Amino acid sequence: MSFKTILAIVTDKSHLQDTIAQAADMAGALEAHLDVVCLGVDRTQTGYYYAGMNAAVLQETLNQARDEALELTKIAKEQLEGTGLLFRVTDAVCQLADIARFVASHARFADLAIAPQPYGEDRGVELEPVVEGALFEGQSPIVVLPANGKALKIPERVAIGWNESAEALRAIRSALPFLKSAQTAHIVVIDPPKHGPNRSDPGGQLSQYLARHGVKVEIDVLSKTMPRVSDVMRRHVTDMNADLVVMGAYGHSRFREAILGGATRNMLETSEVPVLMAH
Repeated sequence: MSFKTILAIVTDKSHLQDTIAQAADMAGALEAHLDVVCLGVDRTQTGYYYAGMNAAVLQETLNQARDEALELTKIAKEQLEGTGLLFRVTDAVCQLADIARFVASHARFADLAIAPQPYGEDRGVELEPVVEGALFEGQSPIVVLPANGKALKIPERVAIGWNESAEALRAIRSALPFLKSAQTAHIVVIDPPKHGPNRSDPGGQLSQYLARHGVKVEIDVLSKTMPRVSDVMRRHVTDMNADLVVMGAYGHSRFREAILGGATRNMLETSEVPVLMAH
């Protein structure tokens, strides 16, 4: 497998140029086609329309979203012209409630999606369904770019979050092109179970699987010395100077992650390196 179609989704001028620049660099390094979707978002929600709101008001919100999409498209095309890349820039308008479905219709035919970090002070409410649409309905691996931190590149050192889950294994298989080209890939196991078939050799089967693909593997077994697994993972990523984190997404329901927190959300909120996820 190789990455031949890369999808970048942008919804706001504040993160447009950085997202496209990193996606373009990756597409160039992989000799891949870059698809950019510039999405104007109508942030009014149908279920919350107040009595007396007329068609003219509704049309105005759609017109504003259309203008935003066209402006994003103009900037994106200017940025990509002259790069020598094979690219396509598409503009579209979408209501907030329909973003996940729309993104999925593009992501399902991409080898890799790229999107900005969905959480933070300057992040729009639409960025979370962008990520979830690619992951769940689109069934595409996605790289989430940190707001402040390392830029996306062909990684030399990769940290793999391994907890024996189907989601983690799916992410690892999706990331194989990166893992095979990396100098080292560290399988990070935090507090392995004391009972079970792999208790005496945590990460051993995965290490063998990756080694047969030519991946240079190391296994790092860590204790949970901090309140959250994501905190331990993030500290280890910093210590090993990783360029990319590979992990499964949403082992629990998205509702439970949103209310109680979880490794996925915590990593996306705090990671200072790109995170490749799959579900």
